[in-house]
Amino acid sequence: MALRVLIVDDHTLVRAGIRALLQAAPTVEVVGEAEDGLSALDQVRALRPDVVLMDVAMPRLGGVDATRRIKEEFPQVQVLALTVHDNEEYLFQMLRAGACGYVLKKAKPVELVDAIEAAARGETFLYPSMATALVADYLRRVETGEEAGAYEELTPREREILKLIAEGYTSAEIGDLLHLSVKTVQAHRQHIMEKLDLHRPAQLIKYAIRKGLVEADS
Repeated sequence: MALRVLIVDDHTLVRAGIRALLQAAPTVEVVGEAEDGLSALDQVRALRPDVVLMDVAMPRLGGVDATRRIKEEFPQVQVLALTVHDNEEYLFQMLRAGACGYVLKKAKPVELVDAIEAAARGETFLYPSMATALVADYLRRVETGEEAGAYEELTPREREILKLIAEGYTSAEIGDLLHLSVKTVQAHRQHIMEKLDLHRPAQLIKYAIRKGLVEADS
């Protein structure tokens, strides 16, 4: 059964473009569109989608508040941020509101489909540049001794891959450099995220607050 997806964006052409891209994916069915957060709430109530693709900056009700209200009323509905904003502040705001991932609109169609499928499974999906920024900040804290305990739990290979992730390498590029399959690299990525408590939205939020990446009441 195809995953039911609602597209929320205040630009008609953007919604049409996303719908056209997703039509080629057999695992996804676009069941509706909304032009702002208030319309998104109405559509979620009427359509009960599996995944909501949520823009961040919109009139009337923005993506952060809309995500929070959707998750409060329909906790089983997964919300995936889809935005042009390559911005850590928006990333944490969306995650704290309950989003399970953050994808940039410059993503490839296959990346968007992967993100939707991950969201439907309740997994976290972060666009590589956002994950890289998060990991880079983590490594800085390791170097200053703030994260020494957690870092010690990583294997030498995981530390090597962690460094490459922070430097912006993709899984395929890391595989080429280390002579590993992409599947193996992705498995290492998952293990790293788990050891750092970054593998679920709630844990990402707790980690960010606990380690000072964001203020608890910001």
